[in-house]
Amino acid sequence: MSKIDEIIAGMTQNPKGVRFSDLCKVCDYFFGESRRSTGSHRVYKTPWQGDPRVNVQNDKGKAKSYQVKQVLLALEKLEVNHGIKK
Repeated sequence: MSKIDEIIAGMTQNPKGVRFSDLCKVCDYFFGESRRSTGSHRVYKTPWQGDPRVNVQNDKGKAKSYQVKQVLLALEKLEVNHGIKK
């Protein structure tokens, strides 16, 4: 199992316990480099119309759980609509 797969498994099991740096690794891998990487927020572009971004925020080294869930939904959408395996 790759490091990214391990992080995603951890995100699924416990969205509250995800480190911000790990969430960024997953987002960098699937969505490319963030448009904004300074400060507490990072914004990633997604390949679909509508709300074409994923926004993640650093909260004292941890990722916010609702944003972890949003990333998991975006990964699921990538897999279903674009054939990209997570």
